[in-house]
Parts: sequence; C-alpha cells; structure tokens
Amino acid sequence: MAITSGLVLYAVIWFLSFLVIIPIRLETQADKGTVVPGTHASAPETHYLKQKALITTAVAALLWALIVGIILSEVISINDLDWLDVYPDPE
Repeated sequence: MAITSGLVLYAVIWFLSFLVIIPIRLETQADKGTVVPGTHASAPETHYLKQKALITTAVAALLWALIVGIILSEVISINDLDWLDVYPDPE
C-alpha cells in the first residue's frame, strides 16, 4: 500500500467515523428548554465538537490499523471478493 493510499483510506475512515460520532451526546435547545427565537428547537445547544474530533481520531486510527493490517497481510485479498471471476488468478 502506497503512502497516498494509506492517507486517503485514513481520511475516508475519519470522516465516516465523525459522521457517526457527531450525534452522540448532542444536546438540543429543546432539551435545554431555551429555544432562541428564529432558530429550530433541534439546533444544538452544546455539541462538544472538539472532544468528538479527538474521539474520532482515536477510533479512526484503530480502524485504520486494523484494515491496513488485513490488507498488507493479505488475509482478505481482491481475489477473495471476486465472485464473478473478473480478475485473473494470481500465480
């Protein structure tokens, strides 16, 4: 795996993890009981974005290490996923 491929894989995993982690512990204005006029009641009151970014970084690093380990050790290869026999068999 090239360095660029590893960085792109980490970025994709980070953003996907971030989108999953964002709604956790989200406190809306309706939850707090103080809705600012002109905003939706579902607008966040406190979002803890810095903490969520740090948690996302740690989770993404673990997932990335696991996926890179699987790719580099060839436990699962592209030929294992080739159900239509598109790729030639490795020799």
